[in-house]
Amino acid sequence: MGADGSATTSPIQPIAAAWLADVDVLTDRLMSAIFTDNPEWTDYGSVPHEVLRDGSRRYLTRVLEILGGARSMAVDDDVAAQIGRQRAEQGVSLEVILRTFRLGGRIVWEALLERASGAEIEPGAIGATATAMWTVVDGLSSALSTSYRQAQLERLRGDEQHKHALVEEVLAGRAMDGGFGQRVADQLELPVGGGYLVVVADLGADGSAALRNPQTALAAVGVRSVWHVRADTLVGLVPLDGHDVQFVLDRLGPLARGRAAAASTSRGLADVGLAHRLAVVALGTLPTGTVGLVPIEDRYPESLLLSEPELCRRLVRTWLGPILDLPARERDLLLETLAGWLDADRSAGAAATLLYCHRNTVLNRLQRISTLVGRDLSGRQAYVELSLALTAIGLPGDVLSR
Repeated sequence: MGADGSATTSPIQPIAAAWLADVDVLTDRLMSAIFTDNPEWTDYGSVPHEVLRDGSRRYLTRVLEILGGARSMAVDDDVAAQIGRQRAEQGVSLEVILRTFRLGGRIVWEALLERASGAEIEPGAIGATATAMWTVVDGLSSALSTSYRQAQLERLRGDEQHKHALVEEVLAGRAMDGGFGQRVADQLELPVGGGYLVVVADLGADGSAALRNPQTALAAVGVRSVWHVRADTLVGLVPLDGHDVQFVLDRLGPLARGRAAAASTSRGLADVGLAHRLAVVALGTLPTGTVGLVPIEDRYPESLLLSEPELCRRLVRTWLGPILDLPARERDLLLETLAGWLDADRSAGAAATLLYCHRNTVLNRLQRISTLVGRDLSGRQAYVELSLALTAIGLPGDVLSR
């Protein structure tokens, strides 16, 4: 047996081959050793006894086959790989399985020495066989480890995909079905009822989110959360569990590196889908390049306008259309005057102070605006509609052209 596990002429080969007929004896020895040699290191509680015995038998058989020259050592040995995958699926730790492989190697070595004692084998040959045998055990352990880790990775991916699918169902409103909502709550470890904050943040082209490590930041203050990556946004479901909405927003706000928005609900998972839709609308009201996290409550006018783009366009055209058609200098002057007047609660004197001009100048410009649009600027309805129209032209550039 060569050091790489390849078959060579060796006086130990016939002994290894002979043990194949008695592999059940070695299997009994290994099963006994698993549970008596430092049993506190062994946790095979999830593996049925017969399944564990079958795996042990197949492993010992493979070791003897390689040592006996019937097989060559393979990097991806199928027996070791299958055992690794199966134990990963059964939840057995890799350390426990590798310990079993080492125990099996020791038992095979002792068995070889047992029968070699009556044969005329030179000490040097026995030493070379020991080196080869542990090379085989190392090789099989490596194949097992590779398969085990691959199975774990696939399982984690499957778990993550399942979690994402559940979150997508919640965002689509399926949690309104009480039975489904309870199953989702159990699997995601979230409460069915109570308050929730739903957060959405932009994702960059490189996959980086506009909120940096939000789950870690919230966990540090005892707030649990579930985060879900969609095509162009990062979505967070944050059960409030008695925390104030502002408390959570204050923890997330400093993490913003781009646009982020949030909406809350007090009606549990069933209403998370609606809160998500509102948060998405609020996010859409933020101009490109904005850095910060805003709650829907801070973007009500903008969100209303964005939700009804045709009404938004009509409102702007009705109240501001003639002004927007003016040359840029006059257009900007009149819009600035109108905004200052509204900010000053429609006081010409207060607006003049804000705009660094005379009160009569403000009045003249307002009269010019009224003449252009053909509407009286006084009254509650005019105040509301003018305010909304000015808000609309401040929305992201493509809103009015949709």
